[in-house]
Amino acid sequence: MSSFGKVAVLMGGLSAEREVSLRSGVAVLAALQRQNIDAHGVDVGHDIVSVLQDGRFDCAFIALHGRRGEDGVIQGVLETLNIPYTGSGVLGSALSMDKIRSKQIWQAAGLPTPAFAVLNDDSDWPAVIDELGLPLAVKPVHEGSSLGATRVEHLKNLEPAWRNAAEFDATVMAEPWVIGEEYTVGILDGEALPVIRLETPREFYDYEAKYNADDTRYHCPSGLSAADEQQFQALALRAFTVLGATGWGRIDFMLDKNAAPWLLENNTVPGLTDHSLVPMAAQAAGIDFDALILRILSAAMVSAAAGSDSGRKVDNGC
Repeated sequence: MSSFGKVAVLMGGLSAEREVSLRSGVAVLAALQRQNIDAHGVDVGHDIVSVLQDGRFDCAFIALHGRRGEDGVIQGVLETLNIPYTGSGVLGSALSMDKIRSKQIWQAAGLPTPAFAVLNDDSDWPAVIDELGLPLAVKPVHEGSSLGATRVEHLKNLEPAWRNAAEFDATVMAEPWVIGEEYTVGILDGEALPVIRLETPREFYDYEAKYNADDTRYHCPSGLSAADEQQFQALALRAFTVLGATGWGRIDFMLDKNAAPWLLENNTVPGLTDHSLVPMAAQAAGIDFDALILRILSAAMVSAAAGSDSGRKVDNGC
């Protein structure tokens, strides 16, 4: 595995998802080292440019979640330093991290996603409800892991929900709460992994349910018919690619009471912890965790050598 050279596993970072990122990074680092790859953990801070330059790294595995990890910022740094990296490029990362831009692109492509409204301190709260109905999902536009997200069932709770979300992000949105079952589809090397159906006794699949709760249930096989499974895999792959995302990721969607799908978001650096969904789906497809991590890294090297849609191309032997 020496062809990968010296690999930086980028983790931690400065976002609200730092703790989860550290857990993902530790798992990735261990998987690479078990396969005799010269991998080193790097806790990303403001000095990351000098750390990468001084470390003379050949490649980077991005295990950063949230801002500066999934929004194109670290990708731009790595492009500038000519270091190949895992996952989506600058454009795909930035578009996917921005929930409003994602929805606008999906709408333009004719893909199903709930309507939305941008909230601010001048919002006409009754008008928002008249437009979108109740219940509503209120969430920060540039955060992941359901941080700052609230389910709103009454007018009196809408403004407090906006204020809560605004603590995480200057831009906040509301969309109709899709009542139904939640599903997720992992993407790996241009293919959709088996669909997972999520089940939690909590109000919704929030941060606690995603990373800490032991009563969250994951169904894979999902219980869908073979035809529906293929249909939703195709939808997820289409939703992923129209955002310019590449390499690997995860599309989340809901099925309403009529079994119609509604796209929620694209995750370009999903979790890689013991509660994480992409490793679970990969396992169902016969790909164990170490093999998954190696495939993600290998895809980055192939993309870098060939020149990806983001324009990154290297000639450092990776």
